[in-house]
Amino acid sequence: MADVLTPALPSERRIGTDVFFAMGIVVMVTILVLPMPAVLIDVGLAFSIALSALILMVSLWIQRPLDFSAFPTVLLIATVLRLALNVATTRVILSHGGEGEHAAGYVVAGFSKFVMGGDFVIGLIIVAILVTVNFVVITKGATRIAEVGARFTLDAIPGKQMSIDADLAAGLIDDKEAQRRRRELEEESAFFGAMDGASKFVRGDAIAGLIITAINIFGGIVIGVTHHGLPLARAADVFTKLSVGDGLVSQIPALIVSLAAGLLVSKGGTRGSAEQTVLRQLGSYPRALSVAALMMFVLALMPGLPLLPFAFLGGVMAFVSYALPRRQAARARLEEARAIQAREQAKADSKDSIKEYLKTAEIELCVGSQLAVQMLNAHSELAHRVTKMRRRFATQYGFVIPEIKLSDDLSAGPKTYRIKIHSTIVAQNELRIGEVLVLFDGDRKPDVPGDEVVEPAFGLRAMWVPETFAEEVKREGFKTADNISVLLTHLSEVIRGNLAQLLSYKDMRTLFERLDPEYKRLIDDICPSQISYSGLQAVLKLLLAERVSIRNLHLILEAIAEIAPHVRRSEQVAEHVRMRIAQQICGDFSDNGVLKVMRLGNRWDLAFHQSLKRDSKGDIVEFDVEPRLVEQFAQDVSAAARKAAAQGEQIVLVAPPEVRSYVRMITERVLPTMPVLSHVEIARGVEIKSMGALS
Repeated sequence: MADVLTPALPSERRIGTDVFFAMGIVVMVTILVLPMPAVLIDVGLAFSIALSALILMVSLWIQRPLDFSAFPTVLLIATVLRLALNVATTRVILSHGGEGEHAAGYVVAGFSKFVMGGDFVIGLIIVAILVTVNFVVITKGATRIAEVGARFTLDAIPGKQMSIDADLAAGLIDDKEAQRRRRELEEESAFFGAMDGASKFVRGDAIAGLIITAINIFGGIVIGVTHHGLPLARAADVFTKLSVGDGLVSQIPALIVSLAAGLLVSKGGTRGSAEQTVLRQLGSYPRALSVAALMMFVLALMPGLPLLPFAFLGGVMAFVSYALPRRQAARARLEEARAIQAREQAKADSKDSIKEYLKTAEIELCVGSQLAVQMLNAHSELAHRVTKMRRRFATQYGFVIPEIKLSDDLSAGPKTYRIKIHSTIVAQNELRIGEVLVLFDGDRKPDVPGDEVVEPAFGLRAMWVPETFAEEVKREGFKTADNISVLLTHLSEVIRGNLAQLLSYKDMRTLFERLDPEYKRLIDDICPSQISYSGLQAVLKLLLAERVSIRNLHLILEAIAEIAPHVRRSEQVAEHVRMRIAQQICGDFSDNGVLKVMRLGNRWDLAFHQSLKRDSKGDIVEFDVEPRLVEQFAQDVSAAARKAAAQGEQIVLVAPPEVRSYVRMITERVLPTMPVLSHVEIARGVEIKSMGALS
């Protein structure tokens, strides 16, 4: 009972199929040597015609030639089946042809009557034409296409293999996709190679059909006269009709299969069914249809030619040329509407998804309730100025900062705004609606009512005054700033101070993709053998952290390629890069072409050098300085910077190369905008103005 209920395994089912398939092949071979009754011959001829029609339909509907990779095998089987049936029919015709026109079965008799009309001369002409069309036109062309396709496919295999390996090495595809492409390439080469040989079957089948028909006619007449005692005229009429009918029955399936082979090999690299590719490409040119329609109308008006056929075809072509562009435009609008709907649906789904809450904006500006109303009224101006600011940052620093997200923050005060970097609040301030911020310095301040505050971006003295006093304050010579200007200036300085945090790995790879091919090869040479991509990103971040532009990325890569084989630490690589782009650094930090520098002085030079701890090789391993000295140095730097700012000047602190990075580490806590250069970073030809020394 258990055996009855146990389902058959897939392998068992395949065994049954294999057995039936093998039996069919054996039957076809048996037909070649054993006689068959006329009834079975009718069944075999009908099956041959049905198989040929099926092959043709499959060839029409496949998307690409490789989808019918079994065609060479099917073609061989169909050819052997037709030849076997042809031999069987010949045997019956020669053995029982004297019995009448139904001696070889009703299929042969039906074709002899229907196609020939009872006249064997017409049948001979039709058979000759079919053989000529099949052998000279279709089979010869398909054979040539198969030969050329096989030759070019085999020649292109090494290049395609290299392309697959290159995509795999570049990370564009994974191992499974590479295996799939290699397997498809092998199948393609094997298919076109097999089609080159299979086309010879079609050609040989056409020749064999012609020879068999001639042998049937000659041999039938001889046997009819000698064995069946028929008069010569009667024998010629009966055996010629049967032989021609047999030739038609065999040549029509052969012609269908030859057509299928021609369609398959001529498909080439096009995708889609034959109906799609042919009609789509023929109907994609309305002007061509219009010109063809005009030619049909001209032929219709020619004297002696029938009006109706040409006029009808011209009208059809004209209508199609008129309706086709409108149908294409409507289809394009429909596809665009579907794409927009799909994007909106995806956006709505993403908003409802939990994963959406895990995403963080890289730069976010959160405003209170009252500021949100003001920003909404000035949204277009705000968007325009933000776009200009992002463009300015891209030009100045060499990469595009992320988009700035504007959102409401109910937890903040009504007039408060917060600036977030990666969802962390890095700055916040309060604006006053209906007032303007007046900037001033020194003891002189506007003689109008207002509240004195500190300007959020640069820490300058300022005062909030009502907008009604703005013109009066300007007449006194003070500068004013509205709320949007104050907010965007603060936002700009916050972004400038966090450039290193905003350069993502994706942004770096995008910058590399825009480089010239030579520099892409340079990156391939040094990565990852000498420095990793994350190491490159670390070097770029170190430069941006000190507001050094990376716009000359090719110079930076050349400098990295010089030092990467010798050092491993990103800090050492960054110091070498700074030395190589010294001209750019000095140009960016100079004021009207003059670099105003302030030296450390002997006291601090000695103090910092004594704080450097070195190993046995002389490499710096530690910076050990007393906290008291750090505080005193910060005070001296702040005092010098305030003194220079009072004079309206921006100074650059210059330190020895060994301690430059440590000096910068101390000064960035109190003066993040002050550049710190080393002596080797002062480019030749730069005009220098000494502002003294800290000591």
